[in-house]
Amino acid sequence: MKKFFLPLLFAIPATSLLAEDIQVYSPDSLLKVTISQQAGSPFYTVTYKEKTMLEQSPLGLVTDMTDFSQGVTLKRGNLTQVEDCYSLSTIKTSHVHYLANQQTCTLTTADNRSVQVVFQVSNNNIAFKYILMPFDDKLSSVVKREATGFNLPDHSTTFLCEQSLPMKGWKRTKPSYEEPYKPDAKMGEPTQNKCGYTFPCLFHVGNDGWVLISETGVSSLYVASHLSEGTADGRYNIEFPHEGEMNGLGSSTPGVSLPGETPWRTITVGETLTPIVETTIPFDVVKPLYEPSVAYKYGRSTWPWIMWQDRAVNYKDTQAYIELAAAMGWEYVLIDGLWDKQIGYEKVEELIRQAQQKGVDVFLWYNSNGYWNDAPQGPRGRMHTSIARKAEMKWLKKMGVKGLKVDFFGSDKQEMMKLYEDILSDANDYGLMIIFHGCTLPRGWERMYPNYVGSEAVLASENLIFDQKFDDAEAFNASLHPFIRNAVGSMEFGGTLLNKRHDRTNSKGRIRRTTDVFQLATAVLFQNPIQNFALAPNNLTDAPAISIDFMREVPTTWDETRFIEGYPGKYCVLARRSGDTWYVAGINATDKPLKLKLALPMLEKGEEATLYSDDAKTLMPLKRTIKAKKNGIVTFEIPTGGGNILVF
Repeated sequence: MKKFFLPLLFAIPATSLLAEDIQVYSPDSLLKVTISQQAGSPFYTVTYKEKTMLEQSPLGLVTDMTDFSQGVTLKRGNLTQVEDCYSLSTIKTSHVHYLANQQTCTLTTADNRSVQVVFQVSNNNIAFKYILMPFDDKLSSVVKREATGFNLPDHSTTFLCEQSLPMKGWKRTKPSYEEPYKPDAKMGEPTQNKCGYTFPCLFHVGNDGWVLISETGVSSLYVASHLSEGTADGRYNIEFPHEGEMNGLGSSTPGVSLPGETPWRTITVGETLTPIVETTIPFDVVKPLYEPSVAYKYGRSTWPWIMWQDRAVNYKDTQAYIELAAAMGWEYVLIDGLWDKQIGYEKVEELIRQAQQKGVDVFLWYNSNGYWNDAPQGPRGRMHTSIARKAEMKWLKKMGVKGLKVDFFGSDKQEMMKLYEDILSDANDYGLMIIFHGCTLPRGWERMYPNYVGSEAVLASENLIFDQKFDDAEAFNASLHPFIRNAVGSMEFGGTLLNKRHDRTNSKGRIRRTTDVFQLATAVLFQNPIQNFALAPNNLTDAPAISIDFMREVPTTWDETRFIEGYPGKYCVLARRSGDTWYVAGINATDKPLKLKLALPMLEKGEEATLYSDDAKTLMPLKRTIKAKKNGIVTFEIPTGGGNILVF
């Protein structure tokens, strides 16, 4: 039976009666959140099409002055409609219409102190946050912990990435969100680090559907969070950063100026993976924090370091990559770490001018610096204080540099969130875009900070150079990202490697296990508005012309994204539209060839399309014209570690 819910424009007064059971529905009535209390503790449950997706899960938080997780009374507040239409060229869909029902509740203690909980429920998505108000003469507070939890049904399996121990890894630079995922794992399995899991977190609720949990709206006003270790019966809680991060300095708990609020906790729910892949909830519930100072331009970039490593950061090799960018018709070249010592400021100025004369703009790498790691690469001491940062950015603007890649952060504490924000805000004053590397997950930053471009926060392409095991698992990892990491934010992966061997001469080093068309497909599957592709100058002559020509034309910004078919860790087919052109890209991570009969509603019967595929014997790329059958039916035949791309 269809449930009744209040009309969208009807508002309940905030001072209404006590309510033990509050229900709020999505506009299509399929997704329902029920908020309740038991013995003075608040809870919520989530159902989709009457199937339980989250069982009774705790709400509340504990501050330095009040415990709002127990001994509270739940009161019903306003139910209103929230609607927003916005344009954003740096995410998976350039124009978004967001419609949600917003329910405000109040948790009040026996001594009459209260905190609001705001739920916004849109089709397939839930976002909720806490709002703390002043009381007595208190205008500031510390949130000691959140009681917020997520209680998955017992039959769920997990696709999770462990949170790293602090001050571990190379030069004590972790956590950097670069740990591997375990697919379809049992809930409650202990992690190696006992530090929980990084956002986003994907759960398969058996035959009932999928749940993706994350957070958005994190700024300098709060910490970034993660999920706790799970229990065998599926309970996970919000956890704050580890106290040992940043060399143990800085608070792991957030300080809040009153009135103040927490970031949004987000839950995406679907019977299928379509809502997971296509969600825009990280951007729907946040707002821009400042206006862009210039019209930022996105596009493709060469990157000397990824294939030629530290020794490539020299004058001559940088010239070669500038020439490569010009030959490809790409917009940028990224000059990586150590340029201050191995090239020098004076010679870098020459390279910037040479690039600009060839129609290529420049990004420069910087170390985030400070007392939180031992990474030695320079430039150091330029980004961690306002005085040094502004002096450097003044020079960058004078030289016409378009952006920075800033590396080695390694913490989710509020102090580090402030550094991220300060770098972004200062950079916008000088017309500079920002890429973060060795960093945390972006949490709505594409909309909040208009000069933000993307973050690594994934086991990215550099690992393909470091260790053969990552090449052996490349297809598996790539088939995960559209469903998890890249579903909630731009992902600066640095992919599309056309070298067969990952070294300077293309003759030794790590061995690529995937085909050219697989690599081309990842240029579409992985979304980031500036792509630092891993092509090398030798690819102009030793890679197939089909591959090079495709990479000359592939866009990096998209107007629409549609999930077609797939399963995390096995295979994925996505369709993305740039302007009037559709790209349908598929990859196969299974150990057998795939033959997929795909229905593409955007492709009309008889319409011609260009198909890129792998030759069954040589695995070399093929390009041919096909015509769509009735109802846009197209067949993809993808070998293990291979790909297909359809362009029309």
